[in-house]
Amino acid sequence: MLRRSLENRDAQTRQLQDAVTNVEKHFGELCQIFAAYVRKTARLRDKADLLVNEISVYASTETPNLRQGLKNFADEFAKLQDYRQAEVERLEAKVVEPLKAYGTIVKMKRDDLKATLTARNREAKQLTQLERTRQRNPSDRHVIVSFEISLKKCFVRYAVQK
Repeated sequence: MLRRSLENRDAQTRQLQDAVTNVEKHFGELCQIFAAYVRKTARLRDKADLLVNEISVYASTETPNLRQGLKNFADEFAKLQDYRQAEVERLEAKVVEPLKAYGTIVKMKRDDLKATLTARNREAKQLTQLERTRQRNPSDRHVIVSFEISLKKCFVRYAVQK
C-alpha cells in the first residue's frame, strides 16, 4: 500500500515538474518577445517624434500656406504618437510586468518541487529500509513498528508540505 502511494505521488510530482518546466520555457519566451515588441514600438514612436520635429523645422522655411499645412500635419502626426506612447505604457503595465512576475512564481514552485523530491527520496529510502528489515528479521516487531511510525511521520510531513 505504501509503495502504491509513493508511485502515485511520483506521477503527480512528474506532472508538476513537466508543467513548471513548460511554463518556465514558454512564459520566458513570451516575456522576451513582448518586451522586444514594446521596445520596437517605443523606437518607432521616437523616430516619429524626430519626423514631427523635422517637418516643423521644414515648415518654418516655407510659404505661409504650405507652412500652415505642414504644421497641421505635424500636429496630427504628433497626436498619433501620443496614442503609440499610451500603447507602449499599456503593454508594459498589463502584459510585460505580469509575465515577469511568473519568473518568481516558477522559481518558488521549482524550489517547492525540489523539497518535495527530497522528502519523497527520504521516504523511499525509509520504505526500502523497512522492507529490508522485514525480510531479515520478521520477528523483530519493535524495530519494524518504529520504522513504520517514522515512515508515517514522513507521509504526514509530505502531506503538510503539499
